[in-house]
Amino acid sequence: MRRMLAIGTLLAFTLIPVADAANPARDVLWVALQGCVLAKKAAGRSFPCLSVDLGDGERPGSAVLRAPGEPTHVVVMPTDNVSGIEAPVLQGPRGVAYWQAALRARHFVSDALQGRLPAAAVGLGVNSVDGRSQDQLHIHLDCMHRGVMAALKAHGSTIGESWAPFPVLLDEDQYLALRVPADAVEHFNPFAALARVPGWQGNLHDASFAAVAADPDDPGAGMIVLAYRMPEASAEALMDHTCRVTRPGRGS
Repeated sequence: MRRMLAIGTLLAFTLIPVADAANPARDVLWVALQGCVLAKKAAGRSFPCLSVDLGDGERPGSAVLRAPGEPTHVVVMPTDNVSGIEAPVLQGPRGVAYWQAALRARHFVSDALQGRLPAAAVGLGVNSVDGRSQDQLHIHLDCMHRGVMAALKAHGSTIGESWAPFPVLLDEDQYLALRVPADAVEHFNPFAALARVPGWQGNLHDASFAAVAADPDDPGAGMIVLAYRMPEASAEALMDHTCRVTRPGRGS
């Protein structure tokens, strides 16, 4: 059983043609997640996930899974079937709950790097319908590209609490940016915030976002959310799954 679950997990992260929306392989992550939930219920273990929280009557469950072959790259998923960023259920309390689960899971990235990256510097990202390979909501957690962190350091002070264009292009795309004050981070709902962008409400299929601490060294600085919309939008591109940011003087 362990071998079958491990194979299912590996397949879930295999490059799958995202243009084929009917491809049943887009549900492999959901199948792997069911193995985690079953293991948790039957034996109190989370394998192949790193952790599984079954939730309760008021709080939805979530699970954390490491991407095969990428020691720092993990994803946080609902244990319920939630398709992705466009799911209406995310506009309510469940959107907040999954955001909170992702914030709590950032230590898995920091731990993998033996503390060379503080948990606050770990980025979160969710891709659009055509920018993802799986149709189960999964929030990516990993290092951000060095260039993105440099841009945030240089321009972060200009970001306010209303959506506005980020001053420079990121990964050659024009992002919108929003600052979440430190005292609002815990109960923030990024999915509802996306729906407040003029013209985006009810049309989040093409939306994608990333989020990271405005200043990892200053807990009072809050977080910055970066979002954009286009076919195959993938804010995950702002992440660096090789974590060069933890290796001074190497790459961007």
